[in-house]
Amino acid sequence: MAALSGVVHNMKTDKAILSLIEKAEADLAAHGGSDFQDEARLLAMERKDFLKNERIPTELASRASAHQAKAQQSWQVARASSDFSAFESDLSECYAIAKEMAECKRGPDDDVYSTMLDEFETSMPKARIDELFGEIKESLIPLITKVLDSENKPDKSCLTGAFPADKQAEIANKLVKAIGYDADFGRIDVSTHPFTSATSTKDVRITSRFTDGTWREGIIATLHEGGHAIYEQNHPPSPYQIDSALSLGAHESQSLFWERHVSLSKAFWRYATPMMKETFGEGFDYSPEEVYGAVNAVSPSFIRVEADELTYPLHVILRYQIESDIIAGDLNVEDIPQRWNADMKRMLGVDVENDADGCLQDMHWSALAIGYFPTYLIGAATAAQLEYFCRKDFPNFDDLVEKGEFAPLREWLTEKVHKHGSRYESLDAMLEAELGEKLNPKYFIKYLTSKYSDLYGLD
Repeated sequence: MAALSGVVHNMKTDKAILSLIEKAEADLAAHGGSDFQDEARLLAMERKDFLKNERIPTELASRASAHQAKAQQSWQVARASSDFSAFESDLSECYAIAKEMAECKRGPDDDVYSTMLDEFETSMPKARIDELFGEIKESLIPLITKVLDSENKPDKSCLTGAFPADKQAEIANKLVKAIGYDADFGRIDVSTHPFTSATSTKDVRITSRFTDGTWREGIIATLHEGGHAIYEQNHPPSPYQIDSALSLGAHESQSLFWERHVSLSKAFWRYATPMMKETFGEGFDYSPEEVYGAVNAVSPSFIRVEADELTYPLHVILRYQIESDIIAGDLNVEDIPQRWNADMKRMLGVDVENDADGCLQDMHWSALAIGYFPTYLIGAATAAQLEYFCRKDFPNFDDLVEKGEFAPLREWLTEKVHKHGSRYESLDAMLEAELGEKLNPKYFIKYLTSKYSDLYGLD
C-alpha cells in the first residue's frame, strides 16, 4: 500500500499537470477571464491542490500511508483491550507525521494546525474556530447544568419495546424518501456503521443500522444519512471538483438540518407518529408530544456518536482542544488519557472509567485525520443558521413539516447550498453571499437554549 501511495503521489505531482493548469489559466486570461468565473475557480482549486501535494516528498507520502495502516490496526487492538499504552507509540507517530506533512504544505503566513484544518474545512483557520467554539462552550456549559438539574425530565419509555428491526427499517425508508432522498438513484442498505457514499449524482447510497427493541438510533441515523445523500444528489451533475461538496462542515450541515431541525422537531413527530403507530401496532401507543420529548432527552454520555445534540458540541470541543494543544507542543501524547478524563468531568460531569469509553473511542487520529473533528460542530452551527433563515423565507416551516411537505425546504437548501458545490472559497463566504452573514454561533446557541429551556421547563 505504501508503494502504491508513492506511485499515486508521483502521478499527482507530475510537472505536466502544472503546465496544463498554467496553459489553461493563460487561455482564460486571453479570452476575458471575468466571463468565466467557474473555470477560474476550478483552476484555482486545482492549482492549490497541486502545489500542496508537490510540497510533500514521495518518501513522506509513502511513510504516511504505511503508518496509517499500522496505526489503525494497533488502535483496534488497544481499543479492544481498553489499553491506551498499546496505541501510544503509534499515535505519537501519527501526530508527528501529520505535523510533518502540514509543515511541508503550509504557506508562509499559515500556522501548522490551520493547515491541517484546511484539509477538511477549507479557509477556516484555528483563530476563527477558536472564536466560534469559545462562544458556544461558554453558553452551553451553564445551560447543560440547568437542564440536568431540572426535575422536568422527558419520559423515554417510548424508545424501547417490541419494535422489530425490520419494522424500524420500513419506517426509516419511508421517512428518508419523504424528505427527498431519491432511491431510484441509489440504495438503502444495512451496515455496522451508517454512512453515505456517492460516485455521482445518479448513484448515491446510504446505509443505517437497526437494533431490535430500540428504534431511535436507526431511524434518526437514516434521516441523518439522508441529509448527506440529498446534498450529493442535488449537486450540479458534472465530474468536476467545483461541483462537489464545499467542505466537511458544509456536508455535515445538510445532514444535521434534516436530522435536528426537521426530524427532532415537534412538527415532525406530529407527522411521523401516526406512521409509527401503524407500523409498530398497539405496542406504540404514544402521543407526538411524548415521542418528541423522548427523542430529545438529554443524558451525558461517554461516547460522542451516542451523545444528544445538547452535549455533543462539548465532545467535539474536547477533541479539538486536545489535538490543537498537541500540535502546539502544549500537551504530550502520553498525557491524553489524563487530559481527556479531566475535561469530560469538568465539561460534562462524566467520570470516564476506561480508555475504550474515553480517548480510544474514535478512529480519526489513527487515520491521520487531525483537524477533522471541528467539522462536526461547524456543521451543527451552520445547520442552525440555515434553519433560521429558512424560517424567515417560510414562516409556515412547521406547518410544512407537519404535513410532510418537505419539497420547499429541500429546494431552498438547493438554492442556498447544494447547487453551488465548491464555487465559494469557504463556508463563511457562501453563508455571507447566500444568507447575508458569515457563520454566526448565536443562531446555534439560541436554537439550543430555546428548545431545551422549553422542553425542561427552565426559567
